[in-house]
Amino acid sequence: MRLAIAEINLTALAHNLAQVKQCAPQSKVMAVLKANAYGHGLVKIAQYLNDADAFAVARIDEALALRAGGLTKPIVLLEGVFDKDDWAILLANNFQTIIHDDNQLSALENAQLDTPIACWLKINTGMHRLGIAPSQFEDFYQRLQNSKNARNDIKLMTHFSSADDIQDTKTTEQIRLFNSLVVGKPQAHCLANSAAIIAWPAGHGDWVRPGLMLYGVSPMLNAIGQQHQLRPVMRLMTKVIAIRDVDSNQCVGYGGRWCSDKATKLAVVAMGYGDGYPRHAKQGTPVIIKGQRFGIVGSVSMDMITVDIGSNGAGIVVGDSVIMWGPELPVEEIAQCAATIPYELLCNITPRVSYEYVE
Repeated sequence: MRLAIAEINLTALAHNLAQVKQCAPQSKVMAVLKANAYGHGLVKIAQYLNDADAFAVARIDEALALRAGGLTKPIVLLEGVFDKDDWAILLANNFQTIIHDDNQLSALENAQLDTPIACWLKINTGMHRLGIAPSQFEDFYQRLQNSKNARNDIKLMTHFSSADDIQDTKTTEQIRLFNSLVVGKPQAHCLANSAAIIAWPAGHGDWVRPGLMLYGVSPMLNAIGQQHQLRPVMRLMTKVIAIRDVDSNQCVGYGGRWCSDKATKLAVVAMGYGDGYPRHAKQGTPVIIKGQRFGIVGSVSMDMITVDIGSNGAGIVVGDSVIMWGPELPVEEIAQCAATIPYELLCNITPRVSYEYVE
């Protein structure tokens, strides 16, 4: 019997991509597939994103996995190139790269290439992570324009730091700065991540980069995906493997974090931090069994979690399915219970969880 399963709904994935296009109808779509497609399965997800115009990954091994899986769409390396031997790999696989500092630009200029490479010039407009300083823009722009190793259709991009908060003016400031730098430049512009696609249409540009919203999860603060007409793609499930009676004042699990105040029954479910479930989920974090919500009690263990199912046991038996998150139980809610973000929960799914793709 398979226990922990991540059910991936490909119809929901296609719906979410359609929602991206509805939000930004004039923009091309670069689907972000880094970190194993946010925990959903890199190659399989890419194969069902036929309407995307390009894919984006963080690192070259992710890009190579897509090509090995038969994907032929343009692939952009969001972190760029860090080794001189990688230029040959880019050429052989028709990868595109971000240029975000002088080391990368100098390496490109000095590389011995048979044909030029498609490049995206990233400007730091306020994220202060990757990207050239605004004062460097004209110099980098001209160097790329003059380099025999860069295709002449370079694209210009930035990244927002606070687009998830509609009350924060930082995104407006970043859009204004970017536009002031690129005015008069004919190249395509790319600014918007998932949050900006939803909340900042002024930042849509020629390309948008949806990540989290493709998987049906809200990128906005204190929101869930359904509020933006998104459909959760992952349902994380497991099984009940034991039912136990607990008397009043008995403590459960490592450290005795929870003690019963009355006689009750516990369902032991096959899920834990060894599967990627957050160890610090608080007491009462919900799961769904037989269509009803129940709260977890005690410490999340490596392989098991205990759930208080009440004194009558609610008719629950060994083998019943347990939903840890999914369309019925938003991963955003579980993230709040664990004092983290949905990105982390999705990306932390471990290899021992079986994947099942449905349409």
